[in-house]
Amino acid sequence: MKKLRIGLIHATMNSVSPILDAFSSYGEDVELVNFMDEGLIYALNETNEVTTRMIMRLTDLAGKAAESDVDAILFTCSSFTPYVSDIADLMPVPVLSSDQSMLERAVSESDNIYVIATIRAAGPTTERIIQQIAREQEKDVTVRVQVVTEAFAALQAGDVASHDQHIREAIQSVRASDTVVLAQYSMARAVTNETTPYPNVLTGPSVSVEAIINLAKRGRSK
Repeated sequence: MKKLRIGLIHATMNSVSPILDAFSSYGEDVELVNFMDEGLIYALNETNEVTTRMIMRLTDLAGKAAESDVDAILFTCSSFTPYVSDIADLMPVPVLSSDQSMLERAVSESDNIYVIATIRAAGPTTERIIQQIAREQEKDVTVRVQVVTEAFAALQAGDVASHDQHIREAIQSVRASDTVVLAQYSMARAVTNETTPYPNVLTGPSVSVEAIINLAKRGRSK
């Protein structure tokens, strides 16, 4: 049987290394096909709004992935999560947003969730999705959001050490009893590259890899 093939849809180069590292660490041999439109994240930062044109561009990327004979498609930018389900309806293979699995786990594990983001649009978007999941699970959760824009600016300038430090400082300001959600894939390196454990922190790449592989296997077995 041929390897599973997963299509990855990126809106920023900053998401690429974290998800590739997560697949490598997972230990299952899969083929990854990457599709990129980096202009999307710049446009989003300028407008702080997801436009119809942006959704069309994402849909086009997903269509190209489907045409490349992938078994499943994973989006790697959380800012576009609310629109992924509509795109998924048009695709012939399973599609997963970057953070859905992580946020479902956060709600199941905690009543107090602290969201840290580095892009303005990602914070409120993540909070809305958490509250939606909580309603579906019939839970009451308290969500707090902190957006560390200086971390994103540092990463764009190539100063990864400052980016990681800003995020770790934000994490350290949170109560140990709260579950911390890092809203974007690009943020995962701040904790995965550290020897210090962060038991209350969830990152999208590690959770998403397991979820998308399981989706791809189920889709192939039908």
